[in-house]
Amino acid sequence: MSGRTRLTLAAWAASLMAAGALLPLVRPATWIFTAGFLLVLQSATGLLGRRVPLARPVTVAAQVAVDVVALTVVFAREQAILGFLPGPLVVQQVTELFRLGAEDVGTYAIPAPDTEGIRLMLVVGVLVIGLLVDVLAVTFRRAAPAGLPLLALYSVAAGLSGGKAGWLWFLLAATGYLLLLLAEGRDRLSAWGRVFGGARRSGSTAAAGGGTTFAPARTGRRIGLAAMGTALVVPLALPGFSGGLLGGGGAGSGGSGPGRGGTIAAVNPLVSLQDNLRQPDDFEVLRYRTNARDNSGLYLRLVALDQFDGASWKSSVRPIEAVPKGLPWPDGLAQSVRTTEITSNFVASEAYEQKWLPMPFPASRVEAEGRWRYEPAGRMLVGDDKQTTKGVRYQVTSLDVQPTAEQLAAAGPAPEALRREYTKVPAGLPADVKATALDVTRDARDDYERAVRLQNWFAEDGGFRYDVDVTSGTGTEAISRFLKDKQGFCVHFSFSMAAMARTLGIPARVAVGFMPGTTQTDGSVSVGIRDAHAWPELYFEGAGWTRFEPTPSRGSTPGYTRSTTPTGNPTGPAQPSASASAQPSAAPSAAESCPPEERRLGECGKNAAAGAGADGGGGTDWAEAALWTLAALLVLALPFLPLLWRERLRARRLAPAAGPLAAWREIGDTAWDYGIEPDDALTPRGAAERIVEEGGLDGPAAEAVRRVARAVEEALYAPSPGPASGLAGDAALVRAGLDAGAVRGVRLRARFAPRSAARLHWAASTRWTALRARHS
Repeated sequence: MSGRTRLTLAAWAASLMAAGALLPLVRPATWIFTAGFLLVLQSATGLLGRRVPLARPVTVAAQVAVDVVALTVVFAREQAILGFLPGPLVVQQVTELFRLGAEDVGTYAIPAPDTEGIRLMLVVGVLVIGLLVDVLAVTFRRAAPAGLPLLALYSVAAGLSGGKAGWLWFLLAATGYLLLLLAEGRDRLSAWGRVFGGARRSGSTAAAGGGTTFAPARTGRRIGLAAMGTALVVPLALPGFSGGLLGGGGAGSGGSGPGRGGTIAAVNPLVSLQDNLRQPDDFEVLRYRTNARDNSGLYLRLVALDQFDGASWKSSVRPIEAVPKGLPWPDGLAQSVRTTEITSNFVASEAYEQKWLPMPFPASRVEAEGRWRYEPAGRMLVGDDKQTTKGVRYQVTSLDVQPTAEQLAAAGPAPEALRREYTKVPAGLPADVKATALDVTRDARDDYERAVRLQNWFAEDGGFRYDVDVTSGTGTEAISRFLKDKQGFCVHFSFSMAAMARTLGIPARVAVGFMPGTTQTDGSVSVGIRDAHAWPELYFEGAGWTRFEPTPSRGSTPGYTRSTTPTGNPTGPAQPSASASAQPSAAPSAAESCPPEERRLGECGKNAAAGAGADGGGGTDWAEAALWTLAALLVLALPFLPLLWRERLRARRLAPAAGPLAAWREIGDTAWDYGIEPDDALTPRGAAERIVEEGGLDGPAAEAVRRVARAVEEALYAPSPGPASGLAGDAALVRAGLDAGAVRGVRLRARFAPRSAARLHWAASTRWTALRARHS
């Protein structure tokens, strides 16, 4: 195995071993096989380019081109031209995948699911690092600096994983780097023999054959130790992240100790909830029609947050499955509790994109266009792959659960597993949170009465004020600070009530979604961005997960928490009435005067949310597609420009009317392409003999060189030179002779990366100098 091959394999192994630090971030970690295979293609391209040999920039360009094609095949094959060439549709697809990947990064806790967007981001990141390592260590023969991109990869992974990229991954990455240094050292020594380390100090007893530490070895060890030391220190200095894949479940950037300020952290969709509520202009995100007689309690739920670490609420990472035709009966809901079946039809705005599908809770049947998956524990639907709510139409059959106060008061204990999971509170939660909960619920007879007292204390009796511009601290002191300041918005109220309920032993979680919206004159209901909301759900055996509303001046207080409870006989499955059809109209009516509710859409007379799916118009822009295709072909053709230039120049020089001087220049450049550099100091006859000797020419090829040289001398010096013929054939004989005597690598370079292409650079430099002189 050659030194270059060994160094290439070491660079590939080092890149892949450093990428192992990313494995704890995503489950399952099958993306590493895709990254490893594409790294093989990238490294093989570099190895082939260096063996030809190609110029260094051409080798790197070829590796990038192979990466682009490979990524196109893996991630955007259906959009590619001929299944592998990138075009405008591929650019759109990859851009969309990166956008979705960024959303997923902010959505999921570690370990995140292996979505296509996250997979693309990981694979591209590893390829970029691998290319840098290969270019530095192999192409430019500088293995020590190649440790810097490896260090960057490990450090970022260690910082994001919150300590999960531990010693095993560090040792793996360090081993890969040391292998790279050893491969380079072995390659250098095999090429040059023993490297002198300078004069020995007096008194040295090392034998001539060993024991001496050479300068390159000492430098490599120093750089290696410095890089590994930095890898240990950098993750400790990285700032913390809160929420989503970028968070390790810590307290956020403000820290978690007592007295630290900031905001209560939460994963998407809560990260933008406060901004949504602060919007100066409301705009529509959903429109729906329902057969519910009273939709004041028809909250549209996106996601349930069930993990509480004192600084943030987030969703557990749970398995998802195909959406069943009929969703299972809700956990803990007894048949004796009154329920009414409701049917609602929804149309999402084209401007509203969310991975979770807003639905009334608990849904019993969902029919939605697109690709959706079902998460059973939270009864949520999440978009599969690139699926979002943008413009989606769907129908939801749900249950309006109406327990009585007596039923909730008589609820038995929750199942042990559920109670254990949903009553967890962090050990560092301030004591005054539980003390306040105990004080508010003092003398309460049961969990139901405790829950109602907590709700009423926040909403009515405690002196709290609703304010979307308020922040209330971060870390384990967040709730304590909110209880003292008594001002905040729905996130603060729902988080605090759920946490306090848990301290009392009541299973609790936080739901995020939208309030029911505003009924329009045509009977449809419009849900705006300002209807975004968060509320607590508490579990009562017999009623299941039950909504409460602690936020003052927002939403509706559930009837089962008021002094009078719903009465009457249960109703069967409701049928849509003629006045409130469950089928959305093609385009909701718009008053000519443009009433305020129409302004919520952002444009009078236009309803982007509930209107019929508007065609994007025009189909494919073939002119744009042609331009993108041409650009892609030009990029792919860049490595072949020297070949094309030489073929064109050869045809022009060997044309019948070109003459002996042009043919002689072509023979000189052909010899240069095969490694015989031109020497303008030689006469044509002397240059011909040099080409014959160094090119190993004999027979017809040698005679052809001499023949053309004599024709050149005659053209230059004879008083009346005779006509020259057969020059193109002689040049072809010389080229064939040089090709036959060269090794394969020299032959490939002479064809695909000819040395004589340097004349292009010389000509451009000459023209640039002349242009500058003309205008100076």
